Amino acid sequence: AVVRPARIEVRDEAGNPTEETIEYYPSAREELIEHALRRLAAAPPAGFYDQPDRRSGLIFTLHRLRQELASQGHAMTYRDLAEGMDVLSLGAIDLETSDPADPLGVRHFARSTYFPKLIGVKRDDLEKNPEAKWYVEFHPFVTESIDKVAYRQFNYRRLMKCRTQLARWLISQLVLKYTAAAITNSFEMRFSTIKRDSGLLEGYKQQRQAIAALDDAWTEIKELGVLYACKKVEQRGSRGKLEDASYTLFPSREFAAEQKAANRRQNDAKSIANTLARQTSAPSQRPAAALDRPVDKPMRTR
Repeated sequence: AVVRPARIEVRDEAGNPTEETIEYYPSAREELIEHALRRLAAAPPAGFYDQPDRRSGLIFTLHRLRQELASQGHAMTYRDLAEGMDVLSLGAIDLETSDPADPLGVRHFARSTYFPKLIGVKRDDLEKNPEAKWYVEFHPFVTESIDKVAYRQFNYRRLMKCRTQLARWLISQLVLKYTAAAITNSFEMRFSTIKRDSGLLEGYKQQRQAIAALDDAWTEIKELGVLYACKKVEQRGSRGKLEDASYTLFPSREFAAEQKAANRRQNDAKSIANTLARQTSAPSQRPAAALDRPVDKPMRTR
């Protein structure tokens, strides 16, 4: 994955352009905005899923978005929200994959902004009408997850209570991968894998500092009721240098129950989707010749 920043024009206190631009990468602010918008989209009639045109998103007001974030402990100003959505609609992400089955070894890529389409109110006019309608379309992969029923139910309030991005990332990984969570079934994650996949532990000068930050995140997750226990085993190299660490995780009863409920809901949704797909594609049971024959009304019976 390659993340490209959004170039945003700087304005002074009066809202006039200063001829200066700043490049912003998506951060914790943008992550929280995206979570809140998806939450609002899950409550009809705000959200929409347009299968023929492969679009998903919602219509909302900035005031409603601000209320939602404040209710989860992440209050933001109107300008913060507008700037965050600018970053999400102008910054892009490239995702590149290689297909092992391709005889030529051709690599494929997908490129999109986080919000392919955004319609709203100019930042200078936010205070004039906070109830103005906004329109946003989600990343194509969000639409794809809806189409394939690949999304999973999770505890939104707990996720939004996290103090750090790393804790939110870890909970998201557990929701996606620890689908067989049970008191008797542990799950293992390694520091090196978390560092590689999250990108949130690269800024530390020393390995032990990054591992300490991960330890703090596991403690936070345990306090939030996701884990019953977390056992750490350090791996040291020459001269006792701390090189890696493995974490054996044991879920709380609450999290195990949530994962079972998510599995049931996903299976039910897939079953319904498959049934609808069969009904849509099934040919008519009546013979073709019968479709053109007039109905003999006196012979019809109930």
